[in-house]
Amino acid sequence: APGEESELLVPHLPRQSLHNKRLYLAVFAAVLGNFSFGFALVYPSPVIPALEAHPSPALRLDQHTAPWFGSVFTLGAAAGGLSTMLLNDCLGRKLSIMFSALPSALGYALLAGAQGLWMLLLGRVLTGYAGGVTSASIPVYISEISHPGVRGMLGACPQIMAVLGSLVLYALGLVLDWRWLAVAGEVPVLAMILLLCFMPNSPRFLLSQGKEEEALGSLCWLRGEDTDYAREYEQIKDSVRNRRVSCAELKDPFLYKPILIAGGMRFLQQLSGVTSEYDAALVGLVRLSAVAIAAVSMDKAGRKILLFVSGMVLPTAGKVASAVTLRNGTNGRDNDCWGDLQSLTPSPSSPAGYAMGWGPITWLLMSEILPLKARGVASGLCVLTPGFCPTFQNAFGLEVPFLFFAVINAGNVLFTGCCVPETKGRSLEQIEAFFRTGRRSFLR
Repeated sequence: APGEESELLVPHLPRQSLHNKRLYLAVFAAVLGNFSFGFALVYPSPVIPALEAHPSPALRLDQHTAPWFGSVFTLGAAAGGLSTMLLNDCLGRKLSIMFSALPSALGYALLAGAQGLWMLLLGRVLTGYAGGVTSASIPVYISEISHPGVRGMLGACPQIMAVLGSLVLYALGLVLDWRWLAVAGEVPVLAMILLLCFMPNSPRFLLSQGKEEEALGSLCWLRGEDTDYAREYEQIKDSVRNRRVSCAELKDPFLYKPILIAGGMRFLQQLSGVTSEYDAALVGLVRLSAVAIAAVSMDKAGRKILLFVSGMVLPTAGKVASAVTLRNGTNGRDNDCWGDLQSLTPSPSSPAGYAMGWGPITWLLMSEILPLKARGVASGLCVLTPGFCPTFQNAFGLEVPFLFFAVINAGNVLFTGCCVPETKGRSLEQIEAFFRTGRRSFLR
């Protein structure tokens, strides 16, 4: 309707909302969960060598059990993403994040006090489960509480904190025993749960539950009393209708298009071949720097520009790495092949390109374009998309995956141009209106 379009085309909320420090505090409290995820993800890197040389047979890892110690984390993360499909809508975004602290704390406790292999594996599964929950819940929470003018920057914070958590793990691994590393992992979990106790829930979730006064209070806290938060509240309130999704509604392009785009981006992100729990610390530093650049420029340059740049850098890096691999005559099937990757690092552009675009923006866009009524379920579904780079590498060597990932990342550019909308500076309600009506005027 013309009236609806004119209302949604109101460009921006007052910029003083951008300077309310409480919004940034709420985001920091939430992304401590991503810090813990990054910490747990690379935990096997310094720990497996120590356990392979452990004097106790009950804790010693061999060539059969060591891969399980690393991979069961992914199984736990998949289970966490699956459960978040229900948790996000039943408990809400904030409580789902807080809930993740329970399996995370228990998992680290099992790792710290492990007396047998089963405790090590169960600890990894539980920390993986917590990581799956936070991966699906935190981007949605941040997207729903953020001002459109800084949503890009704040949406990159989960990726920044995950990389930072990995780097802290590497640093602590130089001075701490593997048990004390697990104890150190409890610190961000406890800090997260304590801080989130004082943070508000998502105003959009509260409105979808019919808690109007609580939603208004939450938005006032996040934006500041001296801002026009009541106007934003009315816009959000008008857009919250019929929260439940029926099977018949899945045929509606308003629902299935953003879900397919988010799922496709998540799938292509995994096929980029960059993310690994065995990243070197140097790679982590490169990724941290690149994500920081993306965070600063995302709300100025836009999401699609960074996706284009990322999608063009990655295939070039993949071709270079494949050529170097063939020149060096290594097939990548040896046990120490990941160490040999250091010889391929004339191409730090690969992790940098990923971290500037397809790393953080995939999670941000997932939380931006999914409609409110399906956001909880669909965000959990997107986390289930598995990565298979290590399996692919073991089967074909290094040169074939590098070429394959180069082709995939070239396809990412086409996917971005044809399917991904630009969401810079738009409210979540404007983005929903675009998918509901198909009118690009909502995103201009």
